[in-house]
Amino acid sequence: MTFEQREWTRARDELVRMIAELGFPEELGSEVAKNLGSPKAMQRMMGYLYNVKPRSAELIVDEMLAIQSDIARWKEKKASEEANARYNEVLNYGLSDPEDDEE
Repeated sequence: MTFEQREWTRARDELVRMIAELGFPEELGSEVAKNLGSPKAMQRMMGYLYNVKPRSAELIVDEMLAIQSDIARWKEKKASEEANARYNEVLNYGLSDPEDDEE
């Protein structure tokens, strides 16, 4: 098992435990972990659970969806920044490859 897999498993287990301690089924925790996908997102969810201590599964799912939305927005922003950087290169250097000009 790789380091990343161990880290994901540890975060999932901790998230499932926290959700179960709040009185919800472990299956809810497993599904939330699966939908969040990364240890960092699960850590963010655990921070929410620790601070808010939600009383309904709907609040947990709502926060999960909010975290997913933030992640998607961040990825879209990064892709847009990358596309903008490439566009600026074309404007500044034209369509030729800058490495070709060195030859």
